[in-house]
Formats: sequence, structure tokens, C-alpha cells
Amino acid sequence: MGINVECYDPRGAEVYEIIARQVLQDLQLARAVDDLRIWVDPREPVFIIVVKTQRTSEPIYLEDMAEMEVDKATGAVHLRIRDETYLPQLLERLWETQGRGRVRQPSRFEVVVEDPISDISGMTVHDPSMNLRKRVYDAIFRIIPEGFRVIRDLSEDNIIALVCTDEVLRDEWILKAREIIDDMR
Repeated sequence: MGINVECYDPRGAEVYEIIARQVLQDLQLARAVDDLRIWVDPREPVFIIVVKTQRTSEPIYLEDMAEMEVDKATGAVHLRIRDETYLPQLLERLWETQGRGRVRQPSRFEVVVEDPISDISGMTVHDPSMNLRKRVYDAIFRIIPEGFRVIRDLSEDNIIALVCTDEVLRDEWILKAREIIDDMR
């Protein structure tokens, strides 16, 4: 993992590198981040941070872990769990989409959704890339200077990029961020 900080003040750049490295270590993200670049100028004031993450494994879908059967008489959906690795995430997703009262688990390998309010086939149970993105955003918001709350998100694919300031965003800052993104590809 490379961390590169550009700043007119070498001491300031060194401090931000230490902060970024510590935050990534604290959140156990150091191995998931391929490259991290910061471009900061407190005189402007602007803070640009661009993070390139490693590719993650594929999402886990409902059909990957369970067999689904619909009871024609009641409309209830019966799920026979084949792989319980992501069962907690499945239950959480079902509670979010169907409501906690409609979901019951009669046994360890069976889940029933009574009168489902939406189709659950093809449901994403666990998405490692979204989990990683959330954790990287958490890290970024710990690194951004306090008070820099005017933010433009330029993220795409496995690159997360934010331009931050406490004033109005300038076009040249957006262009600088896009240059960094293009350089990281």
C-alpha cells in the first residue's frame, strides 16, 4: 500500500501521512487499500483524497445459500438453508425488506417469510465490495480535516475520491482530483 501526500508544507504532508496510515491500521484496511493519495492546501483551503481499493470477492445471493419454495396456499416463502455462513446477513436483509414480523426461523436450516411484500429471489445477501466501500468512507471521514464539510464525491469502480473544503468548491480542484484518479487507474 502506497500513501502519497502532496502539500506545500513538508511537515504538514508528513503529519497527514501518519494520520492516514494510523487510521487505515486502526480500521484494518491497510491490506485492502492499493493506493492512497492526498493533495492538500490549507491556504486555499482544499483537501483531496483518492483511495484505490483492491478488488473483492463476488456478492453472495440468496440462491447461493438457500433453496426457495413458495407455498401456493399461503403465499409464504420457505427457505432451506444449504450454507449458513451468511445466515445472519440473510436475516438482516429479510428484516429490512419484509419486516421483522413476517420473518421467522423455525429451525437452524429453515427460514419462512409470511406474506412477502416483495420478491426476494435474486436478493443480495452479502456484498463484500459495499462493505469495503463503507469502511473506506469511514476511514476517509476520519482523515478529512475538521470543518471541511463541503464535499464532492467523484468515486467510480474501485476508486473512492472526495474533494473537500469549507468554502465553495472550485472547478480547478475537481480537475485536480480527476487527474489523480486518472493517474491511479
